[in-house]
Formats: sequence, structure tokens, C-alpha cells
Amino acid sequence: MIFTDQQKIGVMLSAMGSFFSILGIFLFLDRGLLAIGNLLFISGIVLILGLHKTSKFFFQVKKIKGTICFFFGILIVIFTKWTFVGLLIEIFGFINLFGDAFPIVISVMRKLPIIGNILNYPPIARLINKTSAGEELPF
Repeated sequence: MIFTDQQKIGVMLSAMGSFFSILGIFLFLDRGLLAIGNLLFISGIVLILGLHKTSKFFFQVKKIKGTICFFFGILIVIFTKWTFVGLLIEIFGFINLFGDAFPIVISVMRKLPIIGNILNYPPIARLINKTSAGEELPF
């Protein structure tokens, strides 16, 4: 698959957004880093998919609850001091939006050298297989 220059920039922006979000979480929910991470991630998604496909993805009827929670969580992080609450709402929306892609991501990660060994470890593999099959977790 050949990516255009615009899509390459989008992948980089999404990766930087994920990095800034993770760094913001590690630095005790730093509001500035989380806000930058969110904005970079969304702009990266728009550049990867294009404006029409992005709006089509976010505003599907079955994903509207996730879209509302995701963007409402981002607004809470940016405009209020309730960073933790905003992050929880945003994570809930993120899971509802991108939850269909998790089994694909896990299967790709299982083929990676170090991470694959960890994910294929029997207790972890059972847990991942249960969650990807839609079963309830044991705890």
C-alpha cells in the first residue's frame, strides 16, 4: 500500500498525538500535554482519512455515543481543570469509537518480537482472547 505525503504526515501527527497523550498521563495528567496530544491525534486522523471519510466515520449512527463522549472529554480536558474526569470520558468514547479495531491491533502486536512474546504468554493470552471474544473479565 502506497501512502500519499498527506497520509504520511497524518500518521506522524497521530503518532505524536499518542506520544503527547501518554506523556501527559505519565506526568500526572498534565492538561497542556493532553490537549496537544488530542489535537494532534485528531488532525492526524483527518489527514490520513480525509475530511469526508473522517466525518463519515465519527458521525455513524452506531458510533454517535462514542463520538459525543470522545469530543466532550477533549473539551473538558482543554477548558476545565477536571482533567481526570475529562480523560475518563474521552477513554470511554475512544473505546466505543475504535473498539472494533482492537482485535486487529492485537493480532499485529502478537507478531512483534518482544511484545508478541508477552502477549502470547498463556495467562495474558487467555485474558486477551476472552476480551476480544466479548466475554466478561474475571475480575
